[in-house]
Amino acid sequence: MKKIPLSILDLAVVKQGGTAQTALQETVRFAQYAESLGFERFWMAEHHNMEHIASAATSVLIGHVAEKTKTIRVGSGGIMLPNHSPLVVAEQFGTLETLYPNRIDLGLGRAPGTDQVTAMALRRNAKDVSMSFPSDVKQLQAYFSAENSNAAVRAFPAEGLDVPLWILGSSTDSAYLAAQLGLPYAFAAHFAPAQFRPAIAIYRNNFKPSKQLQKPYVLACVNVVAAKTNDEAQYNATSLVRMFTGIITNSRVPLQPPGSLPDIYNIPEVRATVENMLACTFIGDKETLGKNLSGFIKDTNIDELMVTSYFYDEAAKHQSLAILKEALA
Repeated sequence: MKKIPLSILDLAVVKQGGTAQTALQETVRFAQYAESLGFERFWMAEHHNMEHIASAATSVLIGHVAEKTKTIRVGSGGIMLPNHSPLVVAEQFGTLETLYPNRIDLGLGRAPGTDQVTAMALRRNAKDVSMSFPSDVKQLQAYFSAENSNAAVRAFPAEGLDVPLWILGSSTDSAYLAAQLGLPYAFAAHFAPAQFRPAIAIYRNNFKPSKQLQKPYVLACVNVVAAKTNDEAQYNATSLVRMFTGIITNSRVPLQPPGSLPDIYNIPEVRATVENMLACTFIGDKETLGKNLSGFIKDTNIDELMVTSYFYDEAAKHQSLAILKEALA
């Protein structure tokens, strides 16, 4: 079986009975545990105006997690560039790289990670700002470049630092840009699996080598729920199914403990939509995961696997990570 790096995506989700503070504390412990198992990187995602997600100030949280860990790479999955000026992002991640050398990743997304009203509140000239995503990425590259030293506007302490840029995607749009710029491509198959295979094909077929990357590099993010038995894994996965059902039906609540699914899940249209979103979700014991994930890795020829883990019980969440590591050993 092809051995590839394993990584984590975390959103600091607030659980029923918990708070933003307890969610952030759990995120730190999860990163520390992932580091102890030898995971490659720990990314956090930027979302706004979402009551039960505590990772909105993503760069601040990255610094906190990096301070509480020692070796694992820490980064963004991603920073939603339409919400920020490239100069501010360069300054923030230049500072992070200065504080934690050779450990910071900068994943970039073209969506706002929120609704349009909130996007306008984040960046008041946000109308159609996603159209400037390619030029904003190039501006970021310029700010990090040592060749920017003669420019009128310079980013300190970012200038001359090697902070790897990644392009994130949940459709085929960003695949072309990642290929054109010769950057690694991370796809959100954990919630948008439908266009995963077309997108990575576009990326690989159009890739142009760059200073950062000589050949295509594909990271796929998927959901993983592992346990000692298949039945236990399926039971724990009900928290994930309940969360996605809430997203689809616009009835968001804190992450729920595992249990029976809500009645609304049994509406055929709702159930079909949830199942489509969870097409790249892997649930089971070590043997089941080993078989299914190794098949997925071989079939898609990805270079790195990133996983999200939505568990109500923290000990079960850590156990899942250990079982995943063993399954792909």
